[in-house]
Amino acid sequence: MISGEHAPTAETATSPHEGHPRKSLPVVVLGSIGVVYGDIGTSPLYAMKESLLHVGGIPSASEIIGIVSLLVWSLVIVVTVKYVMLVLRADNQGEGGALSLMALAQTALQRPNRVILTLGMIGAALFYGDAILTPAVSVLSAVEGLKVTTPGLDPYIVPIAIAIIVALYAVQSFGTAKVAVFFGPIMALWFITLALIGLSHIGDAPQILHALNPINGFWFMTSHGILGFTVLGSVFLAVTGAEALYADMGHFGKRPIRIAWLGFVGPALLLNYLGQGAFALNDASALPNLFFLSAPEWGRLPLVILATLATIIAGQAVITGAFSLTQQAIQLGLLPRLQIEHTSESERGQIYLPTVNWLMLIGVVMLIIFFQDSSSLAAAYGIAVTGTMIITSLLGIVVFAYGWGWGLGLAVAVVAPLMVIDSAFLAANLLKLADGGYLPLVIGGCIMLLMAVWVRGTRLLNTKAQQQNLSLDTFIKAMETSSVTHVSGTAMYLTSTPETVPSALLHNLKHNRVLHEKNVIVTIRTADVPYVSNANRLTYHPLSPAFARVELNYGFLDEPNLLQALIQLRELGVKFDVMSTTFFVGRRRIKSAARSDMPSWQSQIFIKMARHSYDAIDYYRIPANRVVELGTYVTL
Repeated sequence: MISGEHAPTAETATSPHEGHPRKSLPVVVLGSIGVVYGDIGTSPLYAMKESLLHVGGIPSASEIIGIVSLLVWSLVIVVTVKYVMLVLRADNQGEGGALSLMALAQTALQRPNRVILTLGMIGAALFYGDAILTPAVSVLSAVEGLKVTTPGLDPYIVPIAIAIIVALYAVQSFGTAKVAVFFGPIMALWFITLALIGLSHIGDAPQILHALNPINGFWFMTSHGILGFTVLGSVFLAVTGAEALYADMGHFGKRPIRIAWLGFVGPALLLNYLGQGAFALNDASALPNLFFLSAPEWGRLPLVILATLATIIAGQAVITGAFSLTQQAIQLGLLPRLQIEHTSESERGQIYLPTVNWLMLIGVVMLIIFFQDSSSLAAAYGIAVTGTMIITSLLGIVVFAYGWGWGLGLAVAVVAPLMVIDSAFLAANLLKLADGGYLPLVIGGCIMLLMAVWVRGTRLLNTKAQQQNLSLDTFIKAMETSSVTHVSGTAMYLTSTPETVPSALLHNLKHNRVLHEKNVIVTIRTADVPYVSNANRLTYHPLSPAFARVELNYGFLDEPNLLQALIQLRELGVKFDVMSTTFFVGRRRIKSAARSDMPSWQSQIFIKMARHSYDAIDYYRIPANRVVELGTYVTL
């Protein structure tokens, strides 16, 4: 089979945007508003309400000001300082996210590192927990606005939310390109609405502006004992979409994302939180439905509709992110191959993974049915995101210290204060474990387990193949004096261990008793960069008149196309005709050995994952009419 091996070097890297038409800055900024800020943009629906309700009873004026101060300064420190100013600088060829940062850290250390790999896997696994919770809590929060406008619909809130969620996931196979053009304008209207609602109430209680003084937030935290700490878990809901700024950087670039936050999104959120705080100071009875009641009565139904659209967009953003993250994980060898469908002929990033899509839908619907309302779901929200943020900080220290040349001391000095804040948020969210906070950890833990089993199983299989199979150099020398029958044409053998004879070659020789005139050993490797240029895609090593080795290098966001890459052989002066070439693919049937290096339960999981792995012929786009599959049993 073809390798999904992880290659530690990135010398062949080049920009992913070669030859792509550049859009104007305002258009890209608008696009980033629609995709990047969907999650954090819908936080006002529930963050302020949950934070104030956490106090219990009717909070005092000083408590409201203190909580609003915590919300405001969380946005300033976590989003503006950490992500916009610092983390966005750590781009891997313009790409961001947990796995991209992991690859960047591996490159910075100039060697594979299991700790870095584990951190990247944990960050990716936690993202899936967040990706299932975000659509559930966001859509349910928006639909609950119907309680304010049409109280008679209260019994139908959950069915309506489920219907919207099912529709959202059902349309994924059609691609998001046509719908995405509306994301930016809708979210821009949403943020303008947030700002206007906030501005309309600040004058009701001007003392809310004292929340801009961080001392008020610090006072609340230190004067309310354990309550001040637990409220921090709800305050964190205001920054739950911050990781998206980094994860979606590759789609828009760091400059548009920064401009959108500093010039539009950030100010709109700050104004809305200040306005909600002033409204709460003026009318504490509105707390259970603070956001929707803060709008004028005539505008509440349109606001519910707009909020629902905004939450659908937020859900779309995490679905797209889950597809992209899964593609990266497959390429980096952290997950088995899954079916990937391309929904756009012009945009290579527009992909659809049916397995991921339907599993996420099942998870979201189950959450809504189980929790029933957004307040209960909010208790489960946050732990996965704080965990991801801490992973980002830890990997960031490695990149800053060794990739940027800061040195370990300076890197730790810069990141440590941010880590303290991340850790405080994590500790506050851990207090919600019994109320549902365990869910994202269970989801992330299951995915982490699958990744760990797949990585270990793949490594053991490759090690076993190298130990048991014949050395390729020895085999070539033996074939030079062998009387085996030679046939015309080229045979290409796909393998993950190019130093040994591919099992498909041995089986072909054993059963068909022939050897092709030309035999090429093909290995595909994945580099620690998102993209590898076509000019550096292929390396060709002639080993003898009858044998050669080809290595294909792909980035973890590249889409492997074996035939397209091999056509480059002609540019190297090597004759290559697909019509006279046969591709031999070994299909391994894995059995659990009596004595295995893996525990029995792990080997059973690995075997099931391997059986459900997507067909290599389709995944690597090998011409099906030129393929010969040769099966073999392997014990693990």
